[in-house]
Amino acid sequence: MAAGALSGARAIARLAGLLFLMTASANAAPPEIVNELAPGGRLRAAINYGNPVLAQRNAAGELSGVSVDLARALGARLGVPVDLVPYDTAGKVPEAAKSGAWDIAFLAVDPVRADVIAFTAPYVLIEGTYLVPKDSALRTIEDVDREGVRIAVGARSAYDLYLTRAIKRAQLVRAPTSEAAVDLFVRDKLEAAAGVKQPIVAYAAANPQYRAIEGRFMVIEQAMATPKGRDAGLAYLRAFVEEMKASGFVADALRRSNQPDAAVAPAAPR
Repeated sequence: MAAGALSGARAIARLAGLLFLMTASANAAPPEIVNELAPGGRLRAAINYGNPVLAQRNAAGELSGVSVDLARALGARLGVPVDLVPYDTAGKVPEAAKSGAWDIAFLAVDPVRADVIAFTAPYVLIEGTYLVPKDSALRTIEDVDREGVRIAVGARSAYDLYLTRAIKRAQLVRAPTSEAAVDLFVRDKLEAAAGVKQPIVAYAAANPQYRAIEGRFMVIEQAMATPKGRDAGLAYLRAFVEEMKASGFVADALRRSNQPDAAVAPAAPR
């Protein structure tokens, strides 16, 4: 890129940042909301980088993605610094809530997690599907739930929780993380691996001896969350999510993180 163009791009970025801060200041949260969502004076945001649609972690350990962008936007609105608290799997996040390790999180809505966590409406919808060997007799989503089929899943992931309730005949074989579940599927020659559609499709494209089954076994509703008992903070988060969807912020964040196939969730019913 030419020096002039680069300088212009930086100027636009600085202007966009200034406009965002001005908007955040104009819509600043009241002190009681700040105290409830960031009681320590800093907003601790749990980020699950095990789901590459929502967050990515580079070799230097830096986090990015739509959930990171939302956390920083909320921090600007609250007027507090943001501490990103990384997790390599979603299953660890609800457990960490019990020890007060974070103030907000980005998780799939599930009734099991609702025991300790309160959710907003979803901001992103993603799909769960299966990876199978290319020559597998399993052709449809419905084919997978049969006797003798072993399905690798990431332990305590949204789709593990869902499939635990939904699968009647197949066997779930759990791995510590979603990435490890695919490794387990390949290494132990299991019949299927369950996961988020985008990384499953990408794996099949890079490894033609496998394929993704068409369709989905679930729609995963990704929402913002906070520990239970922060009722005023939860109400604020719910309104914040609706604003971020309606303004195009969520869609822009997905595009910036190269996740164009993820769908912005519709507005929550009034």
